[in-house]
Order: sequence, then structure tokens, then C-alpha cells
Amino acid sequence: MRALLVYDSVFGNTEKVAGAIANALGSGGDVAMVRVDDVKKEQLEGIDLLVVGSPTRAFRPTPAVAQFLKELPGEGLRGVKATSFDTRIAPSAVKSGLLRFIMRLAGYAAKPIAERLARSGAELVAAPEGFFVEDSEGPLKAGELERAGGWARAIAGAAP
Repeated sequence: MRALLVYDSVFGNTEKVAGAIANALGSGGDVAMVRVDDVKKEQLEGIDLLVVGSPTRAFRPTPAVAQFLKELPGEGLRGVKATSFDTRIAPSAVKSGLLRFIMRLAGYAAKPIAERLARSGAELVAAPEGFFVEDSEGPLKAGELERAGGWARAIAGAAP
């Protein structure tokens, strides 16, 4: 399986999750992990699996990830399996009831990433996933890197 993991990271937490995912996927195939600003169009050719991750910033992916997704050709991912992930603060960690309400309403980065991947023709092989940080700058909550590895192994099983 040839996989490409594209990610962005602001404080390093999403990069750590991306690394855990890439390591777990790499045990069963050829995996490239590339920061979104460094992705070249040729890297999308001939891949079997595309995983895109972003920190959640103002309820959305980072501008760099949004631009990457916008530039994907319509139906250009036909035949490619895909999924997405984000890093986020758990609603239970937010003190403001109003902000928790807005978080439930507005959502997180992974879902719009997955929707855009599907509009580009990709077959989604796993629901978008969120990995939790303690605060906006991190660190990751305990056990999240292990959970990311388990999520990736399940994806690898769904995307032979």
C-alpha cells in the first residue's frame, strides 16, 4: 500500500499525531509524511491511501490545509481511499458554556477535510477522527499517540 499523509501543525501536536499514524501505517507499506506546504502534485499520483490532518483553528482546518484541499482536482482522487484527522480541545476542558455550545455547532477541522476529500472522488475508509490536546498549545492528552496508532492500524486494514 502506498500512502501519503499530509498534515499541518501550529504547536507541534498535530505533527506528533501524524508521526504516530505514519509509523503505524508504515509497518504495512510505503508511507510518506509531508507537511502541507511541501506537498507536490506528483506525490498524489499512484497512491492508495491519503490521510489529511490539521489542528482545529477557529473550528476549521488551517488556511494551508484549506488551500491544499481547494486545489485538489475535481474527481482527481477517484480510486484513492482517504480519511482525515484533527487535533482539538475536548469540550469538557472548556469552561465557557457558550463556547462549548459553539464548538458543538461549528465542529472541528476533520469533518470538512473529509467532505472535501470525498468531493474530489476519494472513498472515505474511516470516519474523521479527533485527537485531544490539553490546551490550545498542547500538550497532547495522555494516550492520544497510542490511540492514533490504533486508528491508523484500523485504516490500514480497511485500505489494503
